[in-house]
Parts: sequence; structure tokens; C-alpha cells
Amino acid sequence: MTISKELASELDKFGLGTSEVAHIRAAGQLLEHSIEAIVDAFYEWLRNQHEFSIFFGSNARMMDRVKSMQVQHWRTFFGAELDEAYVASRRHVGAVHQHIDLPTDIYFAGMRETLAAILRHLRLVAPASAERDAMETALTRLVFFDTYLATDEIYRIQKEKLLITSNSLLEMSTPVTPIWDGILLLPLVGIVDSVRTQDIMNKTLSKIAETRARMFVLDISGVSAVDTAVANQLLKITRATQLMGCESIISGISPAIARTLVELGIHVGEVKTTATLRDALELALRAMGMDRAGQVAGRTSETR
Repeated sequence: MTISKELASELDKFGLGTSEVAHIRAAGQLLEHSIEAIVDAFYEWLRNQHEFSIFFGSNARMMDRVKSMQVQHWRTFFGAELDEAYVASRRHVGAVHQHIDLPTDIYFAGMRETLAAILRHLRLVAPASAERDAMETALTRLVFFDTYLATDEIYRIQKEKLLITSNSLLEMSTPVTPIWDGILLLPLVGIVDSVRTQDIMNKTLSKIAETRARMFVLDISGVSAVDTAVANQLLKITRATQLMGCESIISGISPAIARTLVELGIHVGEVKTTATLRDALELALRAMGMDRAGQVAGRTSETR
């Protein structure tokens, strides 16, 4: 059996070597006719748990189908072919549990109950001896390994979903919008951290390149807090826009934020700042030319 170095390393961490595999297979031969009884013992325990009615209810056919799959699952367990296919099958168990939203506590408890049933049946067919002790140790280690693989897959899927959700929220929370020919607006709301400021930087510069904007208004009136790191990151964004020929205005500077910037010793430099978004937009329009402001006024009056 050829396995990857990564899998070999994982098996070594759980103490699953050639000797343990041999002991597991020896136990499997002794328990060949007991696997269905072991699975039945698990379901007798599960019937007394709240989750039984949630996942099975009175659907006897589904329970019989799942029990049949579990019998096969434990047959491969005792076969102990610990290769990539075995790992994939155990990770698939985790994926299924994640899909049906099975609580982690009932899964861990169920594995404990199944291991207890396995050891009970082993003690019925094998006399007390060093060999039986070795079998019990090896079986326990493989149950732990199986449990790790399933829960690690659950965690991986959850992390992947969280990342997708986080990226979606970032997409929605960073709306760099052209509000007039040559003027971009980005209203920030909520918490701003290093990940989000990097996203802001990327999207702002991309939008400037796309629209050839000459003015960029960054409104922070909806930002809950500004510390040294956030302030410096926001100033870096404005400097980056200047390198692309686009002037920046930071609006929404509240008294609290102004006081914080002064106390932190943040040097705003040549970046224009305003207390309100309205002031920033007026400043941007003037910078683009008074005729633009006049056009805006004219268009506004036409729509009334």
C-alpha cells in the first residue's frame, strides 16, 4: 500500500503504524459477525437522544438504509486499508454531517458509544491478554483518527463558507461608485480593519483606472472607530490615488475622529478633509470646474 508523505505523517501522529494495522485487522476477523450488532447498539443509544427524532422520526426505511451504510463503513474500518481512498471516505462522512447540520456533540458522543460497543464485543470473543490490549489500543487510535478526519472536513467546509460570506460582505460594503463624470464616491460603514482596507485600496485603484476619475471622495462618517492602523491605511489609499492622478477628499470627520487623529499624532498632510459629505461633494465639484457645478444645479432644477 503506497501512501503520500502527508498521510504517513498524519498516521504517525495518531500512532497508527504497521503493527496497529495488523491488530485492527485481527480484531476485525474476530468481530466479523458482530458488526451489525455493534451498529444496532449504536442505534439503541441514539433512540434515547433528541437528535433521533429530528433526523429519522418515523422514517424506518431511511434508518434501515443508513444502518446498512454504517455496517459497510465499519467493515472498511476493520479492513484498515489506510490509504487516500480511506481518508476520502472519512472526510465524506464529515461533509455529509455538515450538509445535514448534525451537531458536533452528538457525533463525538456517537463515536464514543460505537467504540464502547466494539470493545465490549471484542472482550466477549477474545480472552484477556496482551494481544487483546494491543487490539483495543489500535482500535481506539483509529476511531480517533476517523473522528479527526470527519470533524476536520466539517471545519474546512465551514471555513470555506465563512470566507465566501466574508468576501460577499466585502463586495457589498465597498461600493466605489461614480457619482459624476470624473468623481468617485465610497461611503464606508461599520468596522474597518486591515483586510477591508486592502480591499478598499484594490477596488478604488481599479475603479480609478477604469473611469479615469480625477476626484475620489472617501466618506467615513459611518465608520465606528478609527485607530492608528486604520488612519494610516486610509491615508495610504489617498496617496495611492494621487499617484494615479486622482485627488482625494476624506469626508465625515467627526469631532471624535478629529480628536483621535490629533491624539494619535496622525499627520494628514495635503489630504483634503471635510466634516460632511455635502461639503466634500461641493469641494469635488469646484475642483472639477465651476461649470460642472452649474450643470449640476441646472439638471437639478430641471428634475424638480
